[in-house]
Amino acid sequence: MLNFGYNLYLDLSDGSKYYPDYITHLVAQQSDVLLQNFGYDASVVPHPNEPSMKVIVNGKYVARVIEGCNSVSVIILFISFIIAFAGKLKTTFFYILAGSVLIYTVNLARIVILTIGLYNYPWRRDILHTVIFPLIIYGMVLLLWMFWVNRFSKLKKRNA
Repeated sequence: MLNFGYNLYLDLSDGSKYYPDYITHLVAQQSDVLLQNFGYDASVVPHPNEPSMKVIVNGKYVARVIEGCNSVSVIILFISFIIAFAGKLKTTFFYILAGSVLIYTVNLARIVILTIGLYNYPWRRDILHTVIFPLIIYGMVLLLWMFWVNRFSKLKKRNA
């Protein structure tokens, strides 16, 4: 259901006001602000040839923020697991809320650190983008799931 809703949202996002879609645009803008707070002359602009936002650091096109970078798919995966192993309603709701905010925040930090890494160490692009940074986000989700199952899930209580 969550994936269906998200795909519907993406289908209805025409990119006229927020390009490529609102959430991806927001993540790109927030990443830009964080990069500037770290002292980089950064900007994000719509990519002219694809639905993404170009991240420019000190006049150099370093990275792009695409729909897959906005953390929504990871949050949907996280929520689906928590619901599948739900505990008490109030606990489940607040864990989903806190976990989603944490995933979103860590994802922003991941984008900023990845951008800085790509700017300073462009020859490390493959390992940074395909190994280290996915490991950070998915590793954190795995830890959140393990904590949930071991601490709050009704499944644990039934089997104990």
